Amino acid sequence: MDPSLTTTLTDWARFRPGAGTGMTLMQAHFTDHAFERHSHDSYAIGLTHSGVQTFHCRGALHASQAGDVILFNPDEPHDGSRGTDAGFGYSMLYVDPAVVQAWRDGAAGTQVCAYFKSPLIHDPQAAQALQQAMAAAAQPQERLRAEELASAALVGLLRRYGERPGAAASALDAGRARMDQARAYIAEYFADDLTVERLAQQVGLSRVHFTRAFGQHFGVPPHVYLNAVRLRQAQTALLSGQPLAQAALSAGFSDQSHFNRRFKGSFGVSPGNWLAQMGRVAAQE
Repeated sequence: MDPSLTTTLTDWARFRPGAGTGMTLMQAHFTDHAFERHSHDSYAIGLTHSGVQTFHCRGALHASQAGDVILFNPDEPHDGSRGTDAGFGYSMLYVDPAVVQAWRDGAAGTQVCAYFKSPLIHDPQAAQALQQAMAAAAQPQERLRAEELASAALVGLLRRYGERPGAAASALDAGRARMDQARAYIAEYFADDLTVERLAQQVGLSRVHFTRAFGQHFGVPPHVYLNAVRLRQAQTALLSGQPLAQAALSAGFSDQSHFNRRFKGSFGVSPGNWLAQMGRVAAQE
């Protein structure tokens, strides 16, 4: 373990591309920063190294202590803050859903579920496997080993802590179909100044009915989901070389200041710092 992960002197976060395809590694310690409610389009698998990290997920408050493993499914809303004055140190491995799907098919067969049933577990053996995978993901020229260890760790977690086969695959009713339609509409028109009325009209519901139904299906109100989509679009734009201001506006943020606030609220660092840590240089204009 990196000794710096246990320090409580200041808030910091470090991102780096994982050695394996479709993986990003985050290492961080926070005493003051609190994450706003957000989600990621990837699996987010965390390991708490020190302190207590509290977060809301699936309608409950959870407290992750040293050695605990955090399991967020793609698009699963959560927040995060310190549980004690000492803050908390942790690592997070973000893995693209397409990569996990390939691992499930190739390494575990169809009996391994696609989603975790609980966002927090205590399993020393699984924590050790995850720590080894994260260490490999941080190493250059270790792509094959990183992918093998990450695959083994995540498939093992899904085998032990995934939804039972068939439990998560309920038939989609008309309400769910409408909500999926609304989500697809947000994904297409994220740069617009969307309104509840516009989204509700797209799916044929009243504004109140739509807002309530969207939150029930996806765990967050429409504006929180829209923010997550905009941040993903901005990250893609930044990695492709767009300047910060242009990336902010093209993703639908009102200005760069607005973009910076929302980005740090979800990732713990500014967009420029994140981009530099991912191996790119941020253009300011």
